[in-house]
Amino acid sequence: MPGWLTLPALCCFLLLWAFTVFHKAQGDPASHPGPHYLLPPIHEVIHSHRGATATLPCVLGTSPPSYKVRWSKVEPGELRETLILVTNGLQARGYGPLGGRARMRRGHRLDASLVIAGVRLEDEGRYRCELINGIEDESVALTLSLEGVVFPYQPSRGRYQFNYYEAKQACEEQDGRLATYSQLYQAWTEGLDWCNAGWLLEGSVRYPVLTARAPCGGRGRPGIRSYGPRDLMRDRYDAFCFTSVLAGQVFFVPGRLTLSEAHAACRRRGAVVAKVGHLYAAWKFSGLDQCDGGWLADGSVRFPITTPRPRCGGLPDPGVRSFGFPRPQQAAYGTYCYAEN
Repeated sequence: MPGWLTLPALCCFLLLWAFTVFHKAQGDPASHPGPHYLLPPIHEVIHSHRGATATLPCVLGTSPPSYKVRWSKVEPGELRETLILVTNGLQARGYGPLGGRARMRRGHRLDASLVIAGVRLEDEGRYRCELINGIEDESVALTLSLEGVVFPYQPSRGRYQFNYYEAKQACEEQDGRLATYSQLYQAWTEGLDWCNAGWLLEGSVRYPVLTARAPCGGRGRPGIRSYGPRDLMRDRYDAFCFTSVLAGQVFFVPGRLTLSEAHAACRRRGAVVAKVGHLYAAWKFSGLDQCDGGWLADGSVRFPITTPRPRCGGLPDPGVRSFGFPRPQQAAYGTYCYAEN
């Protein structure tokens, strides 16, 4: 009938209408005419290491008449963001513990990049640079990734002793922090194969398997195995810890020492008995290779191997070997000491 839409034309009209409504709901830039002030970052992942100075880029293509820039950190496993710094382009104010080490780069008048001095383990994660101009707020997200090493950890009482909060504290006591899933995944690609499940920072429980075998979840494909949702207070597992480059150095003192004698030996050298994280970092980043078991601060005895050989643990791959937790009075080992530079 003349003047009426045909069925194909009606369908086409409805599809176009639905497409437009959907993109407006999703905040499609094409549905909002006018300038978008923040330039997309060239690199969304910024690599750094502990102790370094890291710059998170955030640059305006043009300046709004009036605006503020708000920097925040997205906390993993938590539905919140931690405020770091707010600036209006002329003055900046820092907030919280990270705000004291953060400043604006100010390379030019459109530069809102954030500079973090003395990067710490807890600084790794996702950051947001948000432009607030009262009309159309917009933001860019960046990830600060630290070069480091993941190590499994359990106490002297044996495996599966930690709830989530105890695992978090245990890693911090060993110069580390709970590893993230991405850190564990990278460690798995670099050769970490471990049959005990451990807590991760996000609150999940997983373990990495390179060689699938019956005692480690069956003979399926290699990968990161998951235990699914766990109760942070009640459930108990080991911990996967993460540490990064050291500010000092680890060295070995030979002898047949008890644990208390090991502490005295390190003190005489202006050092302290090394923590587990210290030894892993020295092995990973300084190539420490010592075929002698030595006391560590937690009462364990370990030794680092970068060049595997038959009489040094017998395993084919590099790593930090463990003798477990001998009696502290057992005078049979040297010690690994840690001294700040």
